Amino acid sequence: MTGSAVGRQLSTADERRETVLRTAVGAFAARGYYGTTTTEVAKAAGISQAYVYRLFPDKEALFVAVIEHCSARLRECFAGAAAKATSSEPKAVLGALGQGYAELIADKDLLLVLNQAVCAAAEPAIGAAIRSTYAREVEYVRAVSGAEEEDIQSFFAQGLLCNALIAMSVERIDAPWARTLMTGIRHF
Repeated sequence: MTGSAVGRQLSTADERRETVLRTAVGAFAARGYYGTTTTEVAKAAGISQAYVYRLFPDKEALFVAVIEHCSARLRECFAGAAAKATSSEPKAVLGALGQGYAELIADKDLLLVLNQAVCAAAEPAIGAAIRSTYAREVEYVRAVSGAEEEDIQSFFAQGLLCNALIAMSVERIDAPWARTLMTGIRHF
């Protein structure tokens, strides 16, 4: 054994998979599903393209796994935020969830990947993955908040508006239209 190999622990396939997913989030956020290659993801992750294909059968499967990775981050965010709600009143719970989401999307890559997934939803597997993500989140918000249908719809509508505004960096624009759309939008 050489000196450099002593004490070095090889990562497991699961650890490598997580590394590829985290790296792929950034790549897909920047260039979208159609504009990102598995070669770019492999290079950014420090592995070969062949190893990417050992972990994921194709680019579509990788992107679906990225959506699921982001969905898991959303669920963790909402669960943590719900636990911080100041009361069990629906408005308080929705407010806590909104605050948690605003903090989560300070990592613009997550919201950009979700936006990119919506844009690529014509691909059957990607459409199914992003619909599944929204279905889980809506049902979680319904269960944890006890809010009425209209309030849940407003919560998600504001979240989608927030995604669009943050993705476009509207918070940096000093114009009446930008101020109007940014009213009440929390961002970090």
